[in-house]
Amino acid sequence: MISQLSWKVGGQQGEGVESTDKIFSTALTRLGYYLYGYRHFSSRIKGGHTNNKIRISTKPIRAISDDLDILVAFDQETIDLNAHELRENGVIIADAKVNPVVPEGVKARLFPVPITAIAEELGTSLFKNMAASGASWALLGLPLEVFNKAVEEEFGRKGAAVVEKNIEAVRKAAEFVLQLNGGPLPEFQLEPADGKQKLFMIGNDAIGLGAVAGGCRFMPAYPITPASEIMEYLIKTLPKFGGTVIQTEDEIAACTMAIGANYGGVRTLTASAGPGLSLMMEAIGLAGMTETPVVIVDTQRGGPSTGLPTKQEQSDVLAMIHGTHGEIPKIVLSPSTIEECFYDTIEAFNLAEQYQVPVILLTDLQLSLGKQTAEQLDFNKVKINRGALQTGELPALQDNQLFKRYEFTENGVSPRSIPGQKNGIHHVTGVEHAEDGRPSESPINRKKMMDKRLNKLNNLKVTDAIKVDAPHEEPDMLIIGMGSIGGTIDEARTRLASKGMKTNHITVRLLHPFPVEEIKPYLEKAKSVVVVENNATAQLASLIKLNVGYADKIKSLLKYDGNPFLPAEITKYCQELNLVWQH
Repeated sequence: MISQLSWKVGGQQGEGVESTDKIFSTALTRLGYYLYGYRHFSSRIKGGHTNNKIRISTKPIRAISDDLDILVAFDQETIDLNAHELRENGVIIADAKVNPVVPEGVKARLFPVPITAIAEELGTSLFKNMAASGASWALLGLPLEVFNKAVEEEFGRKGAAVVEKNIEAVRKAAEFVLQLNGGPLPEFQLEPADGKQKLFMIGNDAIGLGAVAGGCRFMPAYPITPASEIMEYLIKTLPKFGGTVIQTEDEIAACTMAIGANYGGVRTLTASAGPGLSLMMEAIGLAGMTETPVVIVDTQRGGPSTGLPTKQEQSDVLAMIHGTHGEIPKIVLSPSTIEECFYDTIEAFNLAEQYQVPVILLTDLQLSLGKQTAEQLDFNKVKINRGALQTGELPALQDNQLFKRYEFTENGVSPRSIPGQKNGIHHVTGVEHAEDGRPSESPINRKKMMDKRLNKLNNLKVTDAIKVDAPHEEPDMLIIGMGSIGGTIDEARTRLASKGMKTNHITVRLLHPFPVEEIKPYLEKAKSVVVVENNATAQLASLIKLNVGYADKIKSLLKYDGNPFLPAEITKYCQELNLVWQH
């Protein structure tokens, strides 16, 4: 028996690839397996090749696999594009309708299954996704009753007849492939899972859940890949808690509406991707100048311009830090796991109100849309901190006096009132202003206000600004990454350790203000440093060199072809670089 296996389903977008993966993954989750998924899809609604790859394991995993055990193909194009990933004696389950052919040089076993024919016998080709899933499930020798239960949960709302036909499609395909092979594939029998209940979700859903738990009750947004699922989640969820979502005409309106709602005292976020964040930059400057808390999610994708809207990239880092004109305080957080997406969203709201600044939550496409197993979330950890928001009775104002909304204080954070609050009236404007908000062009006031705004993050406290795994006092190599890359780095490190290399690992979670003092000791002790990131200009490495130094130690491993890193790529680079450093 084996402890892990890699499975992929592919076909034309719109013909059921996503639902095939969904049922298959849900059933595996019910058994207690750990899963990590990667979705490759085109930037159109229908047509164009798409595939979903799932790694299945009895132990926690946070990376896609280098190779592939089973490929489920709805068409020949899927075989042609993906068969090279199959390990020797891997398996292709293909729709017999397309007369599938194994490409030359690929040593794989082909199982032609009448997937479409089975579906059409039951009344519609829509059932072919269940037939494909059933064939896969049967070859793995897994219990059909668990799979059928997942089918019932997915299609129960459509009535018993639909559920029965889907289960029949599963049964027929399973019987066919088992007869074709003479039973399950013994070399692909998975060790039993622990059976414990686990979450299986995408980062966007975790962000949406974190927003609700963190007190968010309003989301203005404009749909964009790969951020739309946050909006879709909150459309369904926020009304249950007295909140709402508004689809705005564009991202400019979304951001300014979010600022206005936060000014009114309602915890609000908006979410977009690179092109949308470009449009929001002027509004983010407004939030900085008016010291209005706001939380903005940027789900990075391939750029520039429309770029690769459905592909992996981490190229918005410097834009999120330096994109606004002028100089404002802001916080940029970068979660690296599903669990962190949840907890960091809550922390983002707290930080935004504690320091009265815009907070940008920076994810990437793989973390946003890659479905993966997560541990149960601890809602006892949820704490709400609204900072200097004035909830009690405010002191009475004298004639012509206004509330000092931008009062100079020791820590730079001013008391904050909300509209309609007695004795809380003040001016609010995007031009420079005095303590009460009235416009002011005084050079003395200007300098004091700039210092007040910029210095209030001097004492910023963030949970785990960096995540460290440093078992070695003086490692051969320190590997640094951000976002979804962390799990891939850890898997590469395991392989490097088997070759005798001592490595430490840092995931940078606070990108701005940069955690200089936290990261500096690890850079000092490392013989060499490799920064791994999905962009072409080494943006994270640039931040480290700018803020911490040690440029002579730092090398960059970059990937910007739209695909996430594989463990083998990081392993190979680090091995070769280590040999160079040794000589």
